[in-house]
Amino acid sequence: MEFWQFMFVPTILFMVIVAPVWISMHYRSVNRSAKGLSAEDRETVEQMLETVDKLTERIETLERLLDADHGGWRQPSGQEQHREVNS
Repeated sequence: MEFWQFMFVPTILFMVIVAPVWISMHYRSVNRSAKGLSAEDRETVEQMLETVDKLTERIETLERLLDADHGGWRQPSGQEQHREVNS
């Protein structure tokens, strides 16, 4: 019996059963590892969230100051002129 005749059945079994399972398990583990954030990515996200919180507080402060000094600052200039004419 030649070598290729001897290896025919194990090769077919490997290609039909083992290889598909092996490939699917490999890509499943790659997908799981890609889903999680690395420590560096988490740190970057945390810094961004802190920056967003600071900027939100600054915007709220600016809006309060503008409301106190200029009550109609939120209205577009066209509506402001229209109200003055109607008054």
